[in-house]
Amino acid sequence: MAAPAKSLAIAYLLWLFLGIFGVHHFYLSKVGRGVGYLLTFAWCTIGWWIDLFTLPAQVRQVNLARSMGRR
Repeated sequence: MAAPAKSLAIAYLLWLFLGIFGVHHFYLSKVGRGVGYLLTFAWCTIGWWIDLFTLPAQVRQVNLARSMGRR
């Protein structure tokens, strides 16, 4: 049974309100990256801005991995 897909809308809401702490990465099961964002305040916001443009691709990648049973 495949795991339910992650939502891009929820990922963007988490990015917008709690992204400086990496919460959107924890939502996408990227714990290491989430801890890195948490400890560095999203690389002093540089990583936060990068995620603005790369978040759709990150969600697609996670959903593909989940559909194949890798996460």
